[in-house]
Amino acid sequence: MKKKPQRPTLLSSLSVLFFLLTVSCRPDVPDLTLPSPGQVDYQRMEMVGFIHFGMNTFYDKEWGYGDEDPARFNPSDLDAEQWVLAAKAAGMKELILTAKHHDGFCLWPSAYTEHSVKNSPFRNGQGDLVREFAEACRKHGLEVGLYLSPWDRNHAGYGTPAYIEYYRNQLRELLTGYGEISEIWFDGANGGDGYYGGARTERRVDKETYYDWPATMALAKELQPGVRIFSDAGPDIRWVGNEHGFAGETFWSTIDKGDLVIGASDSDYLNRGEAGGPDWILGQCDVSIRPGWFYHTAQDSLVKTTAQLLDIYHKSVGRNAVLLLNLPPDPRGLIHETDVARLTEFREQLDRMYGEDLARNGEFSDKTRGEASWTYLLSLDEARSFDRIVLAEDIASGQRVSAFRVETEQENGEWARLVSGTTIGYKRILTFPPVSSRLLRITVDSALAAPALLPPQLYLAE
Repeated sequence: MKKKPQRPTLLSSLSVLFFLLTVSCRPDVPDLTLPSPGQVDYQRMEMVGFIHFGMNTFYDKEWGYGDEDPARFNPSDLDAEQWVLAAKAAGMKELILTAKHHDGFCLWPSAYTEHSVKNSPFRNGQGDLVREFAEACRKHGLEVGLYLSPWDRNHAGYGTPAYIEYYRNQLRELLTGYGEISEIWFDGANGGDGYYGGARTERRVDKETYYDWPATMALAKELQPGVRIFSDAGPDIRWVGNEHGFAGETFWSTIDKGDLVIGASDSDYLNRGEAGGPDWILGQCDVSIRPGWFYHTAQDSLVKTTAQLLDIYHKSVGRNAVLLLNLPPDPRGLIHETDVARLTEFREQLDRMYGEDLARNGEFSDKTRGEASWTYLLSLDEARSFDRIVLAEDIASGQRVSAFRVETEQENGEWARLVSGTTIGYKRILTFPPVSSRLLRITVDSALAAPALLPPQLYLAE
């Protein structure tokens, strides 16, 4: 015989209510914006590469006008595998190719324009550089990304609805003809003077409405459900407001995309993000290894030094962002020897700096938890000298920390401030003059919820 269900008593009802209220108020059960698994995986790549190659390479330009002759596109020794191996040697996990830049020239034989490799001498007019690039990346284990410029200074219909149909047709070609695409890159260069099919005029567009970005991005996700979309407004990856490769000292992966417009967003806001923002759009710091984005012989002596590349790494990856480093092939179709050597040196220095975690045998413990701060201790197996610390949050649980400090125990038992900061996120690298200690205290002075810190790492690069 079934038992008769009991009516809940007032006491039991109050108990349930008290439990629910307690859980909802607990700092370790927060209502935080969280990243998607794909965003977490992307951030773990840390460094990706950009390949700017096209008509500009052969005209010694940065931005082509749109009237360039396809006959000039004729690399003598193009080797996409050389690009991939150079990027891989530097530790990059993905490469992004400029399939079409602002001049409108397409590196694949698009069915929708004559302004492409099919009308160039490259591979006797039978070439498809996008295919060669994608195959080279996959052969050597790199993910494939593509850039399709929204602005087209060659297309006669730019500025009209007809161009949007053209643009989406080309997006469909790229996202259906070349296998899995990890990232599609949309930038904010929109409108101005150009060739426009011979019109030779200036055309301006409404950046907020012309492209109907929601529909274009929905198409990209329909064609490639796993693709990550980059733009000023994400939705997956965002620009950080500069092309120096620097994220802000305070850098949140969370932001409000309702305040963002592709091509017209507040650079400072992009470079900072927003604590507790409703959208997780991780930051990508784009910068070129040379002063320009395309190759120029005059810049062969201006390739960034290893020290400059390390500084960029610490201000991008070391500030909770992903580094996107541009590697422009020369007219031969090869990344220049100077650039390749610099990439190799850069990787060697990173491996030397971060090869041995001096805290790997230490004990990391949560000692005290207050209402407004949290304290952790890192106890080493012995006193060690170090000149940098790597802090990290479990970002799958959200980004929480907004202020922290690190102290070391002195011989007299007193604590001395070593370094302090604001945000941590996926990774925060802090450097300082070498110190020696066995015990470190990490205090989180402010957080959106109970911190989810991972064990710190210590290194000595000096």
